[in-house]
Amino acid sequence: MLSRLLGLDYARIQFTPDLMPSDVIGTTVFDQRSATFSLRRGPIFTNVLLADEINRTPPKTQAALLEAMQESQVTIDGEAHPLPPPFFVCATQNPIEFEGTYPLPEAQLDRFLVRVRTGYPSAADERALIARAVEGFDARDLEAAGVHAVVGRDELLAAQKAVRTVHLSESLQAYVYEIVARTRASTDVALGASPRAGLALVVAAQAAAQLDRRTFATSDDVKDVAPSVLAHRIIVRPEAELDGTSADDVVARVLTSVPAPET
Repeated sequence: MLSRLLGLDYARIQFTPDLMPSDVIGTTVFDQRSATFSLRRGPIFTNVLLADEINRTPPKTQAALLEAMQESQVTIDGEAHPLPPPFFVCATQNPIEFEGTYPLPEAQLDRFLVRVRTGYPSAADERALIARAVEGFDARDLEAAGVHAVVGRDELLAAQKAVRTVHLSESLQAYVYEIVARTRASTDVALGASPRAGLALVVAAQAAAQLDRRTFATSDDVKDVAPSVLAHRIIVRPEAELDGTSADDVVARVLTSVPAPET
């Protein structure tokens, strides 16, 4: 649905234990008739890629996404191939305690801008969903649901550029750094937020300000996006986890402890 709203190409990969990296990025194949090699592109050559149940495949295959998510390109047999802009990866994962799952490597987690947890809908929403299903509603039928493109590719690329023009004062930049640095200093943390996390926090805060039709970001923008940007990048020490401490708790404590700038 997201790709349709944005007017972009879309591909979905069902991650399974037997999935190979070449199934994601593609490979070169030999044509016996012409005696030449040609590129067979994988599903990653799209705008919006859904990696469904990403943690059901081994880390080797998960790693096939690393270059694409950072460089917007893939390397096949030593040759780099750019991906069509805009390109971004959405992923779903099962809870780690589910059977048949693999942990996501830290480098993989660090390349996701945000993580959003989804729980059960409210009682009213779930009953409304049941009622709509009884009436014949099919969530897979986007045409019947009235889902159509609201922007085009060029508009989206222009919006991405506009987000990066949102101003962050020097004091706000220092605030972002201090938040990230404090996650590394926490005694409950085995691995704190990386420099990439600080950059992601800046971009997310800029986007929040842009959505609010402002040309400048504030400390409230940073606070609003910090839990979604930072928590999945932090690894809590096992002994702290046993005491009930989560990465979200660490982020909340850091946001409380770091004074917000006045401007």
